[in-house]
Amino acid sequence: MNYWLVKSEPSEYGWEDLFSKGEDIWDGIRNYQARNFLKEMKTGDLVLFYHSGKNKEIVGVAKVSEEAFPDLEEGEDKGWVAVKIKPHQKLKNPVTLYQIKSDDLLSTLHLVKQSRLSTMPVEKIQFDHIIKLGS
Repeated sequence: MNYWLVKSEPSEYGWEDLFSKGEDIWDGIRNYQARNFLKEMKTGDLVLFYHSGKNKEIVGVAKVSEEAFPDLEEGEDKGWVAVKIKPHQKLKNPVTLYQIKSDDLLSTLHLVKQSRLSTMPVEKIQFDHIIKLGS
């Protein structure tokens, strides 16, 4: 199993939106590195759901329910991909960007090093630590 983090502005699409839909397509990614990470996602992989913008915090965990398929958002296949995710668990305590940056184990996350990247891998030890912080 692999572990991931996806970012979204909650005013555009937040954890509550995913939770209310039960499953949704994660699309609209227009960065080559993020696209390549989407291609690596496998069914069952766990995904940290991060609210960007004002809140800057990890609020829940989703699960990949369908592996990469063409993102036809613009009406034709231009090589972009999407995946399907569904909510898995809401964190009892959101894990803030401040907590992440202050934690030696988490300070190496792509979230800190490449803050504009919307989809990124997370090491298992980091994922487990975030879940612990959010419990």
